[in-house]
Amino acid sequence: MAHIVIIGGGFAGVWSAAGAALARERAGGDADLRITLITPGDHLVLRPRMYEPEPDLAKVELRRILDPIGVVHLRALVSTIDTGRRVVVADGEEVGYDRLVLAAGSKLVRPRDLPGVDRLFDIDTLEGARRLTEHLRGREHYSAVVVGAGFTGLEAATELAARGRVLLVDRAQVVGDQLGPGPREEIEAALDALGVQRRLGTTVTRVGDGHAVLSDGSRVDADAVVWSVGMRASELTRQISDGLDHLGRVPVDRHLRALPEVFAAGDTAAAPFDAEHTVMQSCQHASPLGKVAGYNAAADLLGMAPREFVAGPYVTCLDLGAAGAVFTRGWDRRVMASGAAAKEVKKQINQWIHPPVDDAAQILAAADNVALELPFFPRDEEEVLTA
Repeated sequence: MAHIVIIGGGFAGVWSAAGAALARERAGGDADLRITLITPGDHLVLRPRMYEPEPDLAKVELRRILDPIGVVHLRALVSTIDTGRRVVVADGEEVGYDRLVLAAGSKLVRPRDLPGVDRLFDIDTLEGARRLTEHLRGREHYSAVVVGAGFTGLEAATELAARGRVLLVDRAQVVGDQLGPGPREEIEAALDALGVQRRLGTTVTRVGDGHAVLSDGSRVDADAVVWSVGMRASELTRQISDGLDHLGRVPVDRHLRALPEVFAAGDTAAAPFDAEHTVMQSCQHASPLGKVAGYNAAADLLGMAPREFVAGPYVTCLDLGAAGAVFTRGWDRRVMASGAAAKEVKKQINQWIHPPVDDAAQILAAADNVALELPFFPRDEEEVLTA
């Protein structure tokens, strides 16, 4: 029996499994094809929601997605990929494959030589978000330093500002440097409204007990220092290719193939968006990438035509806590909505990223929908005003 192995239990991994199951269903349902997803945890963690005050609400049991569509869940951690022998090593045991989908995600790049690094908090994982939540639970008027004024740092800082005093620091001279000038006015206004202080052109050089030292030599009180700087693809990508991009991602073709028997999806895949851009490391791209990669891995074995990955419109929706949100469209991040209107879009996105559960027909139907154009994404200013 042919065997597809999928590494990773995030958006890309789960949707790869569903995409492969969809192809198997289209081949007759009883096609001689086994699908195994390997990940050590029991939940799909809705990582884009880790800024929320109760992170344990942002997870879905994997069995409720995988069991109905006939995908085996192997609870293990993959350490080695041997593409020559077509095996992976998971918790010391070899697992053979005919096609492999690498969807192992990315992780926060933590500083190695920062004094007090063990005192840092993050919201990169469920465990990290839990640790921060429990550390601050019950405290009133706490102080927090958030390092990194990018997407994650801004969402963390504006949420924390509802319950304490927040200082946002970044090496860049502006907030949201990588987001560009498009949404900056709205972001700055939200930070001002929430009382979030900024210290730009600087960073944290030491974390002590109840304080942080900045690169300008100043010492600031900090009940928590939250690190949100830098993401890099899983180290497993190094076992697939020597030609990784600056984020450690594997180059793939339009069918998301990295090697003859290996596909990549999600944060591990440097897939082309257009002639100038590759996809972002976000659930917006991870989900359709997974659907296409998994489908094509199965189609390859079942003699079916592959699907081509075609990226939909690029949008962002940045949560800004009690100040609302800001919704943008395009790589120039043109603001389409802000404040309460954008907050409503953000709420709908957070509902949309929940996959259907318990119902095979609904799960497979969702796996067949690879379009990113969704009905609640406003297309122009008039639609925002009349929505």
